[in-house]
Amino acid sequence: MIDTTTPLFRPRLVRRDPRLLTRLEVNARFMRKEEYDRLVENVRRDGCLTSTPLIYSGGEYDEGRELVLSGNHRTMASVDAGLEEIDCMLIEEALTRQQLVAIQLSHNAIAGEDDPATLKQLYEELDDVDWRAYSGLDDDQLKLLAEVSPEGLSEANLDFATVSLIFLPAELEAARTAFEEARLGQNESWLAARSDYEQTLDTLASTHAAHKVGNVATALHAILAITEAHLTDLQAGYTHEDGTAAHTGHVGLETVIGARTLPAPAAVTINKAIAAAEGRGEIEQGQGWRLLERLAGEYLSGPNYDPDGQP
Repeated sequence: MIDTTTPLFRPRLVRRDPRLLTRLEVNARFMRKEEYDRLVENVRRDGCLTSTPLIYSGGEYDEGRELVLSGNHRTMASVDAGLEEIDCMLIEEALTRQQLVAIQLSHNAIAGEDDPATLKQLYEELDDVDWRAYSGLDDDQLKLLAEVSPEGLSEANLDFATVSLIFLPAELEAARTAFEEARLGQNESWLAARSDYEQTLDTLASTHAAHKVGNVATALHAILAITEAHLTDLQAGYTHEDGTAAHTGHVGLETVIGARTLPAPAAVTINKAIAAAEGRGEIEQGQGWRLLERLAGEYLSGPNYDPDGQP
């Protein structure tokens, strides 16, 4: 139970170097990049923080390296804005982990949004009803939290940058068409078998365990890396067991040679050969693969070809 008759702590105002303060490892409050950039510019313009971070020592953190309970983004923004000192409210009294988490959750003065997954992770650490009430979360928020998995991909914990796409005049119209088609197709639904869904989850779970990673994006990156290393295995999609083609559609050249790139000198040689064949009318313009097909056919019919692959 919370003792409401005696103040839990009596903070005092101190000056600290924001570069040395200890920031939270798990923080439910996050800012989108645009919001954070505005905060940095405001701090740089003001030359100080107009709202004070709350820091904690409690006998656990050395002077000047206290834990930032509230104001992590303001502290980071002050560093990026070039401030060497900032005003902070310091709690020196020793507090429990649950008290610290409850205080952290109750401080929502920072501009930004709550990441539901991290918020759920922190809230579940509070097993005392009074401390849960102290955090300030209401019933509507709790209903949303019950449906959140903390293992999902969260923008709050990603390092990211804004990327600008610039198109040449000749490419601009094609780019507009592609974006428009993507927008029109945003409500499309794709039907897959339940077994495919379960296999996907099983593969993700196996990757999570093997690589000891916590979010879906990292696991998918590992799965894609495995696929890149086994591109030639995709030949099974267009090759029968007897070695004949399974269909007449086009396939990626990387599934043939096992790589998406080739050395520049080799590419130059191939380009010259294709240009020469097109110039003589031996193959149609834009169908350089026909020259590769012809050369491969000549090799297979030659006297040195060994169907078993032996030198």
